[in-house]
Amino acid sequence: MNKLNLPNNWSNLCLHQLFEKQSESSPGCVALVHGGIELTYDELNRRANRLAHYLRSCGVGPEARVAICLERSPDLIVAIIGTLKAGAGYVPLETRWPEERLGFLLADSRPSVLITEKPFEGLPSHLCDRVIYLAQDRAVIDQFGESNPPQVATPDNIAYAIYTSGSTGKPKGVTVTHRNLVRLFAAAQPSFNFGPNDVWTMFHSPAFDFSVWELWGSLLFGGRLILVSYTDSRATDNFYQLLSAQRVTILNQTPTAFRELQAVDDARRLPLALRCVIFGGEALNPPMLAPWFYRHREIKLINMYGITEVTVHATYRLLDSEDLQRQRSVIGTSLPDLRLYLLDEQLRPVVESDEGELYVAGPGLARGYLNRPGWTAAQFVADPFSGQPGSRMYRTGDRGRWTSESELEFIGRADNQIKIRGHRIELGEIENLLQQCPEVRDVVVVAREDTPQEKVLVAYLTAASGSFDEAEVRAYAGRVLPEYMRPVSYVPLASLPVTPNGKLNREALPAPAGLRPELTQGYVAPRTVLEETLCGIWSRVLRMSPVGVEDDFFEFGGHSLLATQLASQVREVTGVPIELRHIFEASTVTALSEIIEDEYRQREASDNALVDEIERLSPEEVQLLLSKQEPS
Repeated sequence: MNKLNLPNNWSNLCLHQLFEKQSESSPGCVALVHGGIELTYDELNRRANRLAHYLRSCGVGPEARVAICLERSPDLIVAIIGTLKAGAGYVPLETRWPEERLGFLLADSRPSVLITEKPFEGLPSHLCDRVIYLAQDRAVIDQFGESNPPQVATPDNIAYAIYTSGSTGKPKGVTVTHRNLVRLFAAAQPSFNFGPNDVWTMFHSPAFDFSVWELWGSLLFGGRLILVSYTDSRATDNFYQLLSAQRVTILNQTPTAFRELQAVDDARRLPLALRCVIFGGEALNPPMLAPWFYRHREIKLINMYGITEVTVHATYRLLDSEDLQRQRSVIGTSLPDLRLYLLDEQLRPVVESDEGELYVAGPGLARGYLNRPGWTAAQFVADPFSGQPGSRMYRTGDRGRWTSESELEFIGRADNQIKIRGHRIELGEIENLLQQCPEVRDVVVVAREDTPQEKVLVAYLTAASGSFDEAEVRAYAGRVLPEYMRPVSYVPLASLPVTPNGKLNREALPAPAGLRPELTQGYVAPRTVLEETLCGIWSRVLRMSPVGVEDDFFEFGGHSLLATQLASQVREVTGVPIELRHIFEASTVTALSEIIEDEYRQREASDNALVDEIERLSPEEVQLLLSKQEPS
């Protein structure tokens, strides 16, 4: 039988043990697909075993941590499973993060081993005593045995540590155990009935815990996991085609990403095999779903609220037509093994329709923050309602209210934390890091939504000495902040506005003017009709004017989702098949216009060659050629 039947003692098993059982029951079934590569459950298990035995030989065992810095590929999945089989927990790192952030995470997590493909600029591998470079160490790894290694980890050992934004300017590593995660799938399975006929995508970064749900939701139940490359995850057209071609059945999306996908679906209308779309990562705006809901009535839309500290998901809500009329997101009821409390400042339950802060209790609560006992004690507090000694609840910082149907309506944050494009961000972390820039005296960062459903980060700064060089500040931000945490606009102020009682007056912060920032290279006007057209597209997408031909799209606040919009509009206007990779490779108008003009020249040369060929034909041959072009 293909399907994993969770044994009676499932809570006493680790993730990799359940995966091994699935591998034994369906060894020849495809587990993993990436491009043209397919791995069966047996092949994936044997590869992971070889790495696990090698890690054991390096001294890796229970409670050790293995940092993994790999692109999305079969090697990434092998590294994750192999780490767990060795008894350790994994710490996922993004290859695109700035060197300073990678350095902090390596120094803070203190991994026994770092696994990466090969040395690359910006990876401070010198911070690790041992580094495994797969490109050069593969031959050694492949000499190790393919049998399942002896079990050394227990369900209460660490499975992973994922870092979240921190208000102190330092990210915090959330340590999650095998037991935390295994019980998530046992609790959710009755609502979803995942099985071997399901096809999942791993769309999200391994450093975002939505990917944990995607990875194990597929592999624990005998499904097929489609690994989505970083480029395709940002090129919505490509991803939409992949969903159709691979007949994906389970799709997990942040509302921001799904809005882009919905727009492509409006235009393309390819056949889809989806049976459900699961939303998470940020607040959902239900009315936006109306076109999709009525066109794809057979596809369930499910809203799930979660947070890294409570192991991915905490609530479940199957959306219906009435939800499309709501202005706030209803996140439903708790998963069966969790408890939700809405409490006031004295930790007293609020009554229906009153607003309160959300606390979550139950076996989904993570162990705590890595190397942060103070933060752990402050956020994971005693649960006075359980009646069980030592029971804890997690203070989420989110606010909500109970509906008349006893479901939870999400209102927003109680503090300075936000979510943008699915990423959880402490604005204080950005402020503290920018504050260290020599050009800056004071800074406040806010998330503005001047255009509906388009939240962007804006930094308001006062200069350390008279005026600041915006190019220097942007360059500094690029060195210390990952792309999703970089402000789109930098607004210089003589001083930050305050209320009569001396507090920051956020309401008085002005909207960005949408004017071109003064960067190092200076403004260069368009010189051709094509450059002028492209500058107009740049300006519309970035909402900034004027845009010069040497202005870098990403320096002006462009990010991957905006780059997708840019590529789509350039394709539509020029007729040239510009892809997302072209925007990353040619991020100025000058560079992109050269690619487009080269395509035009090739087309012209091809047309001229065809004309020359026709001119050499006899009238009879021309007539014969034309007759072959006519439809039958």
